[in-house]
Amino acid sequence: MDGLSRRKMLMVGGGALGALASLGAAAPARALAAWTWGPSGSVAGSGAGADPRGVWDAEADPLVASLLERGEVPRVNELLRTWTRNDQPLPAGLPGDLHAFIEQARRLPSWADPAKLARVADFTKAKGTYLILGYGLGSGMMSTAIPGEARAVYYSKGGAAMKDRVAKTTKLGIDLHELNAFQPDGHIMVTAVKTRLVHAAVRHLLPQSPGWSRTGGGRIPISQNEILITWHSLPTFVRRKLTEWQVPLSAAESDAFLHLWQVNAHLLGVLDEYIPASWAAAEAQSKQILDPAMGPTPEGGDLAETLLTMASQAAGPAAPIGRSLLNALTRYVAGDQVADWVAVPREPVWDPLISMGFPQFVALREKLIPLPLIPPIAWTLDEAIRQLMMFYLSEGKPVDIVIPDVNRPS
Repeated sequence: MDGLSRRKMLMVGGGALGALASLGAAAPARALAAWTWGPSGSVAGSGAGADPRGVWDAEADPLVASLLERGEVPRVNELLRTWTRNDQPLPAGLPGDLHAFIEQARRLPSWADPAKLARVADFTKAKGTYLILGYGLGSGMMSTAIPGEARAVYYSKGGAAMKDRVAKTTKLGIDLHELNAFQPDGHIMVTAVKTRLVHAAVRHLLPQSPGWSRTGGGRIPISQNEILITWHSLPTFVRRKLTEWQVPLSAAESDAFLHLWQVNAHLLGVLDEYIPASWAAAEAQSKQILDPAMGPTPEGGDLAETLLTMASQAAGPAAPIGRSLLNALTRYVAGDQVADWVAVPREPVWDPLISMGFPQFVALREKLIPLPLIPPIAWTLDEAIRQLMMFYLSEGKPVDIVIPDVNRPS
């Protein structure tokens, strides 16, 4: 089955047989479901209202396709390695059409609010631990339970080198939550634009993959709809978790967190008419596009096992205990349905301990956070975890987001 282990096929297929059958029966209805989320709920406030499943990136796609056809991607990647900071001029020698695109794409939207973006730093300091868990164990596992996303990752070049692929995805999240993310010395505006170029390359290359032709129908991947699906598996999901875990969240913190992701969506090429203007609009959109898009696949199960194995290996000598604890934490954060879809084992000892202990951990942490010096100490510890995670994933080397020019070799 093209690199998928028979064991993982049995785990995923056997563990979620009923769900798989249900998805298969419901797929035609989902495929024909009308797009009803209105642009009046977006940051733009208006728009054409076109179904995002048929919208991609009209600016980046033809440009990157041209770069690939002209054989310029290796040279472009080499030049862009030196471009890392928000305020940094573009390197000399870039093709003129690419230079013009990047100069436009790196700009913040007119509706970006500097005060809200600055306020995110305080939010990240106070809630960093929850963000690490929510993104890493929740959103990360959810991505493997979104068939379109899991298959796109699996059959693209990144699927053959998951450690590197995860390092690049992690870099995007870390750069977005830097305390100086949108300041001149920050990095997110560069990282987001490079990621947008990668998406455009995958759209051009993946329909040429035999594996994708079998499982993805040869369609063009990473539509605006699919980017939004991933978007909701991140901030929308994490905000739900903060509410579920009874983490105090002020209106100003909530607004700043949403705004951070609104701006990031814009930089990734999402049209403003699809970017939710409020959490209520986000929840409505998520229910329409994320919930029906989820389910089990052999590729997703294989990716989930790879991710958990890497995380367990990072624990070193404590790996056997660490894997059991990691399984339980993943199930607690991502939820039983997602965990079952991607065959995360149940842990009879750790599962109930995590379920009982985590709420107490949250309560204790929230009592300590208001005390003097605690927020910077918490931030320092959280940042240490992030940097150690990046060091492991990158094997101590700088992480560079490069435009692919081939699909998964296998």
